[in-house]
Amino acid sequence: MSGVKTNERPGTRAQVKHVRSSAYKAREVLNLIRHKSFQEASDLLMFSERRISDTVQKCLNSAAANAENNDGISSEELYVTACYADEGPTMKRWRPRARGRATRIRKRTCHITIILARYTPDELEEMRNRAELKGASLGPSAAEARRRRVEKSKEVANDTESEAAQDLDEEVQEQGSSEERQEFADEGQENDEEQESSEENDESSPYGAGSAPAGDDGSQPSEDYQIKGKVSSKIYHPPESPFFSRTKADVWFTTSEVAEKAGFSLPASMQDSNEDDQPSSKNENEETGEDNETEEGE
Repeated sequence: MSGVKTNERPGTRAQVKHVRSSAYKAREVLNLIRHKSFQEASDLLMFSERRISDTVQKCLNSAAANAENNDGISSEELYVTACYADEGPTMKRWRPRARGRATRIRKRTCHITIILARYTPDELEEMRNRAELKGASLGPSAAEARRRRVEKSKEVANDTESEAAQDLDEEVQEQGSSEERQEFADEGQENDEEQESSEENDESSPYGAGSAPAGDDGSQPSEDYQIKGKVSSKIYHPPESPFFSRTKADVWFTTSEVAEKAGFSLPASMQDSNEDDQPSSKNENEETGEDNETEEGE
């Protein structure tokens, strides 16, 4: 009867190919962990001084992860049923030597395979009894403990989220009535703000009612404003002013009285014409008064 072939051995396996190390060096480390439990094998590889131990450790963890995810077997119940290293392709290089000779350099590789199997129930019970007699227990592996911690943290997070959602619903219900009460107060505040804004708009004009600032191009705000005002010179120009078309307005006024109240005055040429008109009217009044006096004397 021929034995079981290596590729037909039962269990969960993991393989690392083309490892840059010779099969002889890998076998020396694999001989240490053969037929050991997963935890014991991990401890041996962790404290091994061989450089190939890191690669073997990765292969062992991969096999344990395959058993947990694919077969649903906890790492506490696993042991190394088989492990071996096969020779891989050898890279050949040449090194120059004395007298024109050359020697061959062989860069060897290997394929590492680790197979994990599950303890029988009798063996597990015996191991637990033995651990209890020694005063220790079969604790979970690092991966198993990490998985349990993650599950527990997820449960705690879900509980906190549900509690936060309940608290939020209660706050929303409580705020529902308070929001209705505040609606009336908000409406009153809006009316007050509108009044204040209208007052501010009235006060925004620097020269009171009947005046409005000009646009960027000096355009008038509406047809009610017919008089241009120049802030730099404090002069206003009515439509009959000869400078009306050539002046870029800074401020517009509705009437000349509003402009004069704001401190603006007519151009000098128009002021002279007004002064000339005023004495003539006075003279006419004086002449009419003298005529009246002569008529009364007669």
